[in-house]
Amino acid sequence: MINSRLALLRTKMQEKGYSAYIMPLCDPHQSEYPAEYWKSMAWISGFTGSAGTVMVALDHAGLWTDSRYFIQGAQELAGSSIQLHKMKVQFHPGFIDWILDNLQEGDTVIADGAMISLAQRDKYEQALSTKGIKLHITDDFIGSVWSERPSIPLEKVFDHPVTYSGLGRTDKIAAVRKQMAEKGADYHLITTLDDIAWLFNLRGRDVECNPVFVSYCILGSKETYLFINSAKLPTELATELKSQGIELRPYDDITKFLEQLQSSDSILIDKSTINVQLYTAIKAATIIDSALITRQLKAIKNPTEIDHFRKVHVKDAIALSHAFFWLEKTVLERPVSEYEFAMRIQQCRSEQAHYFGESFNAIVGYKGNGAIIHYRPPAEGSADIHNDGILLVDSGGQYLDGTTDITRTITFSPPPAEQKNAYTRVLKGHIALARAVFPKGTRGGQLDILARNSLWADGLNYGHGTGHGVGFFLNVHEPPQGFAPGLTGRAATIQKAGMVTSNEPGHYVADKYGIRIENLVLAVPSRTEGFLEFETITYFPIDTQLIDFSLLTKDEVAWLNAYHAEVKAKLCPLLEGEMKVWMEEKCRAV
Repeated sequence: MINSRLALLRTKMQEKGYSAYIMPLCDPHQSEYPAEYWKSMAWISGFTGSAGTVMVALDHAGLWTDSRYFIQGAQELAGSSIQLHKMKVQFHPGFIDWILDNLQEGDTVIADGAMISLAQRDKYEQALSTKGIKLHITDDFIGSVWSERPSIPLEKVFDHPVTYSGLGRTDKIAAVRKQMAEKGADYHLITTLDDIAWLFNLRGRDVECNPVFVSYCILGSKETYLFINSAKLPTELATELKSQGIELRPYDDITKFLEQLQSSDSILIDKSTINVQLYTAIKAATIIDSALITRQLKAIKNPTEIDHFRKVHVKDAIALSHAFFWLEKTVLERPVSEYEFAMRIQQCRSEQAHYFGESFNAIVGYKGNGAIIHYRPPAEGSADIHNDGILLVDSGGQYLDGTTDITRTITFSPPPAEQKNAYTRVLKGHIALARAVFPKGTRGGQLDILARNSLWADGLNYGHGTGHGVGFFLNVHEPPQGFAPGLTGRAATIQKAGMVTSNEPGHYVADKYGIRIENLVLAVPSRTEGFLEFETITYFPIDTQLIDFSLLTKDEVAWLNAYHAEVKAKLCPLLEGEMKVWMEEKCRAV
């Protein structure tokens, strides 16, 4: 099927005289997780990971993805003519290198204008021009061959009350306008779905696991425009939005609005989030290139959100307690498939108050499957978990009062020395980052080394970032901050008080095992003026059976015991009987 789709696409390319087609994983809003309508990369390749680019040339097709998806990519591309290209540098566009090495001067490369950002276009054009290769922007070229394409979703939008969000939409709009005025902008174009959801205190169901809705926003110095299909808004909610000065316009009218801006107008855009199609619609207005104002504001959680974040992690831990207690008892009697356990976790979370759904599809990797960093166990054919070996479980929940993301690696039998060594070094890195005290102005890339230092000392490493920002009942991967190597993107973002970020070092051995320990941390002021530190807000025991205590310092043991004492204090009063005894044992001081 994949090869036949490629053949059909190449026929259309030849008719137009195109030599290569760049197909990233995104949508017109530059989303990491797009709605089904925009999953063209998955349709043409069969690859379902959350990061990658497919490039189709007339005599070659390749998928470029990073180390999180090397194993998954190889599995999902098997049987097709698409070649896996392993990216050594996570964000370097290796497909451009391939084009420069294999195409000729005068050849034309295409990309859909709605599917690449202005920053990407500029970067690609600059590189391709060195060899005289042209980049041509098309209008939904994939649509000419994609039969039975899903529809753009029309799920209903709903209000997210101030009791959870802490600030009303009018307050948020005023805060954005204040910064617009400081930057001299008459308008601010916001295309990212999570920023729009945050700004308007609205949520939706258009994207699996992400409570967002398909829309655009233009915020003027006095007017507010929400571009959305009217069928998505309940009448009462639409009336309320209008009463608050929010003008509702059809989703597709965004282009016309931008075209009608005058030369006397100025509009603030973010080159990394505006797609080329929208950028080219701005014919006359003065453009101010700056980071999204909403993204910076959204990253710093307000006191109400922080209070909910702390509380939501307690009930999420109660759900996980039920799930893991059930698993440990059940594997003594029978094997449990990875998929069955993923569904058990989902069921346990659904029994908690204000549950909305999972924040991502649970990663349940037994033994070798744990090395597939973003592994999703299939409903049919997933591995059976037995009462031996180790299991990696990375999961999270969406609740009206917060978003969670947690990873635990547990063992069912005495582990070999190799696993204990790797696990302990991952734990040492996790503790080092959790205990960090750092001056204000420190960037995520400066802190990333703390999580890797012990692994590096033994010649070990991991190929993903150490942490990402987390939204409040929004996307579990939320820019701009995080911990990662390098000097760009989340690595370059300064950590500020109020930011919630994951702390998740790991280590993976293909076909053998995967190890990752993840908690969420909240940046808070330190006792030393001018410094920040982290408060861990995830509360669930860390498996101590995998630890080689000869590698831990006294301070690291003290941190672990203090953490488990806090977990015990928060969870045990909410548990009963055998499960309470089980939790007390998991939190026993070492």
